[in-house]
Amino acid sequence: MGSNRRRAGFAACRIMVEIVVREGTGSSADARLEAGWGNFGGCSLWWTDTPALAGERIGVIGEYSAGDPDFSRQLLDRACQWLADRGCAAAVGPMDGSTWKKYRFITERGEQPLFFLEPSNPPAYPTYFQAAGFKVLASYTSAITSGLELQDARVERVEKRLLREGFRIRALDLGRFEQELHVLYEVSVAAFASNFLYKPISEEEFSALYQPIRNYIRPELVLFAERDGETAAFLFAIPDPGSRNFIIKTLAAHPRFAGRGLGTVLIQHANRAAWAAGYKGAIHALMHEENQSTRISARQAQVFRRYSLFARRLSDAQTA
Repeated sequence: MGSNRRRAGFAACRIMVEIVVREGTGSSADARLEAGWGNFGGCSLWWTDTPALAGERIGVIGEYSAGDPDFSRQLLDRACQWLADRGCAAAVGPMDGSTWKKYRFITERGEQPLFFLEPSNPPAYPTYFQAAGFKVLASYTSAITSGLELQDARVERVEKRLLREGFRIRALDLGRFEQELHVLYEVSVAAFASNFLYKPISEEEFSALYQPIRNYIRPELVLFAERDGETAAFLFAIPDPGSRNFIIKTLAAHPRFAGRGLGTVLIQHANRAAWAAGYKGAIHALMHEENQSTRISARQAQVFRRYSLFARRLSDAQTA
């Protein structure tokens, strides 16, 4: 009986944990919310430079952790109130500031092991957000395909047409890594400018995302489609250490060259190169369900993981 009372008392204390808000923490976030004592978790908030959602200003909740559902509810309610008081119409999370950084929760894990650089989370986290009034805002998938050696006759016809139109495919030149990153940046910001929750990024910030994985890059898995010296599209893939798969992380075409079939051709070229290097499967990673990349992937790959990004309207933050 005494042991049960101690546990109940401890649970009550956890519900009533004070949450401390710190602004100007030196990180990219506008504020950090944490438990005033104990190691219960916390989250970071962004509201001064966030993307719009349906024309409305949003606040972003990221760098989130919570070891207890009651503390999580208190934390998320306080975060939403803080964002509402600063004029945000909705809170979106989890997102570490922007879609260029870590965001989304795994909501259907499946049996496939985590792949290299895949964001992960405790299984309870999506339910914690939902318990605090958050609903799914956007859905994402990862898919896997084998048979890299197989050639699609339809794609081969598209490739022949592109060759007649003057396009060529080349691999990354690691000896010119900084210049190649500049090309990736220029195409990325043009290709993604109309994407869901897009936020501009500086070239310095973009480069910093790739520097930590430079030693993992295989040049034959990073491909550029060019015409007359101009890059029209690229595919960025990287090996999955510890498996015989490679990961297609980014497939992007400059808007002026969209709809020509460059993506399907780049994927087939990457599959050929990966097969020649001894890989057996391709992971099509972290695709928004409504993006063109998902439709391309569906022709040959099977979904093995699902993710969600959540949002909560803040009009009722006062009473949540």
